[in-house]
Amino acid sequence: MATKPQLQLFLSLLVLSLVVATAHGGGIAIYWGQNGNEGTLTETCATRKYTHVNIAFLNKFGGGQTPELNLAGHCNPATGSCRVVSTAVESCQSRGIKVMLSIGGGIGNYSLTSEYDAKTVAEYLYNNFLGGKSSNRPLGDAVLDGVDFDIELGSTFHYDDLVRFLSQFSEPARRVYITGAPQCPFPDRLLGAAIETGLFDAVWVQFYNNQPCQYSSGSAQRLLESWERWASSVVVGKLFMGLPAAPAAAGSGYIPPEVLVSEVLPVIKKSEKYGGVMLWSRFHDVNNGYSDSIVNSYLLVTDNSALLVQIK
Repeated sequence: MATKPQLQLFLSLLVLSLVVATAHGGGIAIYWGQNGNEGTLTETCATRKYTHVNIAFLNKFGGGQTPELNLAGHCNPATGSCRVVSTAVESCQSRGIKVMLSIGGGIGNYSLTSEYDAKTVAEYLYNNFLGGKSSNRPLGDAVLDGVDFDIELGSTFHYDDLVRFLSQFSEPARRVYITGAPQCPFPDRLLGAAIETGLFDAVWVQFYNNQPCQYSSGSAQRLLESWERWASSVVVGKLFMGLPAAPAAAGSGYIPPEVLVSEVLPVIKKSEKYGGVMLWSRFHDVNNGYSDSIVNSYLLVTDNSALLVQIK
């Protein structure tokens, strides 16, 4: 029979092993901002299900245009009503959640015409959403954690320049994080050069709406082959698998959550670059409960303290 010190040592090692397993688990990134019926940003972060929230989208910039933020039914930046989001951003960050400004999207008018244009846009983003100063910050005084690139339209040029300029604003006391959402065909036509800079902290590849590299016909083979190509080819902090949170969230590529947990996550977690799952979008996640179905998987743990409380 084990002695009391031996039992205590065993329990301590068990706790340590579970914490290590948790540390190697992934997080869930979510896009918020494109449907007024998805709930507030504060409510989104209060669920504690997400490690990253991308505020979507700044969908007009570059070419000398005045940049514009579009948050659908949430608020109107033109009237200054989106500044109330500042408190929500700070609430999210107090929970350890990274809040990013996502630029681009599937609808808008954006492109970069030159290296100088990229520098101008970088300065605008820094002064109006990050650690810089401006008298007209669309989301108020809160300092977002970085910029997310969801580039789906327009020119392929100078996004690498924009990434480099944004990275130069990073300081030891306040880092500017860079993330991106390329399409799964490799390399991404619009973001390939930018990702090649090696400056992205996280990339959540959109493994949907692309038949050659998504889950389809009940098979994950093409999806996993594409994941492996991305994981073996890109220099990035963490790689996330981007998925639709409901069948209605995308034209194709939806994976039933039980299949994701049993067949996909155990495979992609083997990569040292594995960061977790990105879901499009908060609205669809609310309606379908996708994150609720996967967040308790040991491969997707976002709160170490909760695990320790359960052990105790």
